[in-house]
Amino acid sequence: MLESVVQEETTGCGIASVANILGHSYPEMKAIANAMGIYASDKSLWSDTQYVRRMLLNAGVETSRDEVPFDSWETLPDLALLSIKYHQEEGKDFWHWVVFKRLDGQPFVLDSASYLPSNIRKDFHAMQPKWFIEVKHA
Repeated sequence: MLESVVQEETTGCGIASVANILGHSYPEMKAIANAMGIYASDKSLWSDTQYVRRMLLNAGVETSRDEVPFDSWETLPDLALLSIKYHQEEGKDFWHWVVFKRLDGQPFVLDSASYLPSNIRKDFHAMQPKWFIEVKHA
């Protein structure tokens, strides 16, 4: 049975997304992130890609060097971090982190938002990714 980590903090989507990729619980990933000086309360976690990249690299997982503009769901790699709910506040970019996965040819999104009826999403029309980061060898 496929499960998704749910973020336990309003701003914990980056930590939860990395937990979803690495197979950790939210508390486990939060402890690892905090030990690295990464905290959900830091708004940079959802306005800068270096934090999720550092957490993944710390676990030996490579990511693409750059953010790739989203083109279509079909052209996404089998595993990627996606930025959705992209917006600007005072001239600064912000977004919500989610994980795109394709297993046995079946695409879905792991969305850690606690208010969702299901954290495993297939309502692709409702999500509007701005760009993605490919996750390699997780």
